[in-house]
Amino acid sequence: MKKNFAHKSEEEFAKILDYYQIRWEYEPHAFPIAWDREGNVVQRFTPDFYLPDLNLYIELTTLKQRLVTKKNRKIRLLKEFYPDVNLKVFYGKDYRSLLVKYGFGE
Repeated sequence: MKKNFAHKSEEEFAKILDYYQIRWEYEPHAFPIAWDREGNVVQRFTPDFYLPDLNLYIELTTLKQRLVTKKNRKIRLLKEFYPDVNLKVFYGKDYRSLLVKYGFGE
């Protein structure tokens, strides 16, 4: 089934997971991380992938450095409010190394 990925990096990562027959779900959960005074959710964080067999969420952060600060804040809030959520973040350099290792890049 074809997924509508938000970024090409997510599609590439899904291909690696498929190749190694790792079950994955794309953006299956959105975690509330900010609320207004009335208790309504005003911000959520949605990790890119969930690997159910490993109980692991994966977030790919291949954004420009100036945008990473905002993403890091969301990740910090996720860890603060949901300490039992197992999350691995791949930053740009990590992700590029992964692509090279598995034959998807230079």
